[in-house]
Amino acid sequence: MAEHKHGTMDTSVQEQTYDGFMTFVSRFCICLVIFVVFLGIFAT
Repeated sequence: MAEHKHGTMDTSVQEQTYDGFMTFVSRFCICLVIFVVFLGIFAT
C-alpha cells in the first residue's frame, strides 16, 4: 500500500464543487422565499 500522510491530498476541485453547490442552494432558497412571498401577496 502507498504511504498516506494526513492533510496532503489536493482538495481544491472538491472545494470549488462544494462552493458552487452551496451558492446554487443559497440562491435557489432566496428565489423560493421571494416566490412564496409573491404568491402570498398576489394570490387570489
